[in-house]
Amino acid sequence: MQFCTRCLYPSNHPLHLTFDEEGVCSGCRIHEEKDCLDWNERFEELRTIVKEFKSPDQTRHDCIVPVDGGRDSYFTVHVVKNLLGLNPLLVSYNKHWNTPLGIRNLAYMRIAFNCDMIQKTVNPNTLRALNLASLEAFGSIYWHILAGHTAFPVQSAIHYRIPLIIWGAHQGIDQVGMFSHTEEVEMTRRYRKDHDLMGFELEDLVQKYPELDQHNLDSFLYPDSTDIANVGVRGIYLNNYIRWDSKKQHELMIDTYNYETSPQVRVFDNYHDVNCHHYNGLHDRIKFAKLGYGKVTDQACREIRLKRMDRKQALELVEKHQHRDTKDEDLFLEWQGISSGELWSYIDQHRDPRAWEKVGSKWHLKHAPIVDGKDNSFSCSYDVDYRVTPSRAPGENKNTYVLIGKGYVEGQKPSSPPVFDKSGAEA
Repeated sequence: MQFCTRCLYPSNHPLHLTFDEEGVCSGCRIHEEKDCLDWNERFEELRTIVKEFKSPDQTRHDCIVPVDGGRDSYFTVHVVKNLLGLNPLLVSYNKHWNTPLGIRNLAYMRIAFNCDMIQKTVNPNTLRALNLASLEAFGSIYWHILAGHTAFPVQSAIHYRIPLIIWGAHQGIDQVGMFSHTEEVEMTRRYRKDHDLMGFELEDLVQKYPELDQHNLDSFLYPDSTDIANVGVRGIYLNNYIRWDSKKQHELMIDTYNYETSPQVRVFDNYHDVNCHHYNGLHDRIKFAKLGYGKVTDQACREIRLKRMDRKQALELVEKHQHRDTKDEDLFLEWQGISSGELWSYIDQHRDPRAWEKVGSKWHLKHAPIVDGKDNSFSCSYDVDYRVTPSRAPGENKNTYVLIGKGYVEGQKPSSPPVFDKSGAEA
C-alpha cells in the first residue's frame, strides 16, 4: 500500500490514484489548479454556456438542479438562481434514511429560493430487496441512493424536456484528479457506472439477481442514449468553473439562508451529509471496513490541499474519529430486516486484502499513513472550526410556514417491517 506524501490517501482509493516521483498523488496535483486558474474568467465561461439554455421570457425552467437536505445543494441552487439568473427545477431523490434536520433543510430550501421542486420516493419494499442484493454483490448499503440520485434528474430532464442539468462537484476531479478542471468534463453514463455505481448498472444487478425483476425498478434506470440525444441533455459540474471550497460555501449558506448543521460522530465536518442517518455512521463504518479508511480521511485530505492543516494535524484528526462507533446500526437492521451478523458477513466478503488481513477471527489493518521525514504537505496553522447551528424545528417556529414534502412526527417510531428475502417476498 502506498500513501500520498502530501495528503493521506492510499493507493487503493476506489476512484484510482497515480503518484509522481515525489510520492504526491494525482488528486493533490490537480488540486493545485485551484490556486493558479483565473476563476473569474472561468465563471464568465460558465455564463456563456448557460446563456443558450435560458428562457427568453422566463416562462419555463432553464435547467435542473439535483438537491437533497445536505451536502452542496444550497450553494448550487444559490449560484444557479442568484448568480447565473436561471430558473431551475429542483429534483430530489428521496433516500428514505432522512434525518429530521435534513427534511427541514430541504423544506426551507423551497422557501429560501422560491423554486419548483419535485421528489421521487420509491416503494420501501423495493429498496429493501435492492439493498439486500447490493449488500451481497459489493457490500454497499448506499448503492440504491447513488443509482437513484444520478438517474432521476436525467429522467426528469427528458420527461420535462429541460436539457441542462447542473451538478455541484465532480468527485473524480476533487478527490483523485481524474481530470483537469480545464477539461470541463461533463456527466456521462460511463462515469456513473464505473465510479458512482461501482461498475454495476441496474441491468447488471438484475442479471445477477433475477428475482429483482419482479419489482418496479424504473427509478434506477439511466435513460436510453437516443432519448438523451433527442432532448440534448448535458450535465455540467460547477467545480469546473468555481474554486470549490465546501467549507466556505457552506458557511456562506449558513449566514445567508440559515442552513442547518449538526455534530457528526466519525467526521469533523458538521456540514456535509447531515440529512442522512447512515452516511457518516454505518455507511462510513462499512467504507472503513472495506478500504481501510473512512470519510474523515476524505475530509482531512481536502483540508490539507486547501492549506488549512498539515499532514501531521490531519492524521491526528483521522485517528481521533475513524474508529468511533455509531448508534445507527440497529435502525438500519430494523429497516432492512436482517441481523448484525448477516450484515457484517456480507461486508467481510468485500474487504480489500491490500488493507486488511484476518488473524484468527479478527481483522487487522495492515497499513496506515505515518508522519515521517517525507512530508510534502503545506506549512500552516491549524484552525478549522465547523459550526453547529441552532435547530430550526417547526415546533420552535410556530408562526412560520414550512413546506415539507415528506412529513414526520418528532419521536415517532416507524412500525417494524416484515422480513424479506432477496426477491422481496415476505420470508
